[in-house]
Amino acid sequence: MILAITGPTSGIGSETLKALIPDCEKALILARNPKKAKTLIETLSSDLQPKAIFIPIDLADMDSVTKAVGLIQKEVANIDVLINNAGGIFQNKEVTVDDFELTYAVNHLGHFLLTNLLMPLLQKSKSPKVINVSSEAHRAARPDFNDLQYKKKDYSSFNAYANVKLFNILFTKSLVDRYGDQGLGTYALHPGVVKSNFGMDTSGVFKLLWKLATPFMITPKQGAKTSIFLAKTKINKSLNGYYFKKSKPKKPSSQASSKKLRDRLWEVSEKSLAKWM
Repeated sequence: MILAITGPTSGIGSETLKALIPDCEKALILARNPKKAKTLIETLSSDLQPKAIFIPIDLADMDSVTKAVGLIQKEVANIDVLINNAGGIFQNKEVTVDDFELTYAVNHLGHFLLTNLLMPLLQKSKSPKVINVSSEAHRAARPDFNDLQYKKKDYSSFNAYANVKLFNILFTKSLVDRYGDQGLGTYALHPGVVKSNFGMDTSGVFKLLWKLATPFMITPKQGAKTSIFLAKTKINKSLNGYYFKKSKPKKPSSQASSKKLRDRLWEVSEKSLAKWM
């Protein structure tokens, strides 16, 4: 297996990488922080370390994404599994160097661009997979396609996050629409509510609820199980494009199943990223 994974230096990403790398010929570590990537690689056993290849990428910077793809193309001839794992929730509205709202850029646009640019390498695999880490938070999504960047309405960190987690599922289904008949397997998943510092980047009611839920949260190792399952298991073609929870298909929200919404999201994303695609 040749694996590429975003956000592998901490949390469920780290646990996913550690579980999969023994089965890998190469594992591309797509991360922003070189020190964290180096530390991660050093935690691997000496026989596994040569398989791990650090690829610098900042999903909030589309030039960085295109540069990362160029580096990947020099390292491997194909990719078998791409796991779009990185993500974040941000308390205050921030705008990226490309003038995108940060939550939207990191959780959706960066992965949309990365996946599309890596599609030629994925298509060279015998059974390529794209795995998108979403969340049950998608059920609270209320996307306004006339204001995805929060330029008109007040920014809400949780609403912004819920929206992009919905977009992860819509993107998954769009990939099946476009590439499923060419052999691409694409899946979205809810990892579970993982105990981490994730919710501490928010404020108000959401932060309070996160604190109250902490005793009931699962470990990153438990949270990585569904990603690992999808990467290693041959999934029935009838489940292509499905949303998974606890390694089993789970019905997502009605919005997540809307072809109209996913087609609109693809069109908007492609238009926003035309400069880099």
